[in-house]
Amino acid sequence: MYWTLELASKLEDAPWPCTREELIDYSVRSGAPQEVLENLQDMEDEGEVYECIEDIWPDYPTKEDFFFHEDEY
Repeated sequence: MYWTLELASKLEDAPWPCTREELIDYSVRSGAPQEVLENLQDMEDEGEVYECIEDIWPDYPTKEDFFFHEDEY
């Protein structure tokens, strides 16, 4: 299982919080690439509810990662 920024961004608009099955359903309905579905299917399913994309991919860049020193402009 591997995540890239492009793949993970396909889940930004998912109906958070949600389970793995709900994420898979969302990915199918939204036309996400096959790699997204494979990554989700490879995740262990313990009935866990994910609150946001960072619960799936902790290194997902946040808005703060891109807008550092925004107040200087």
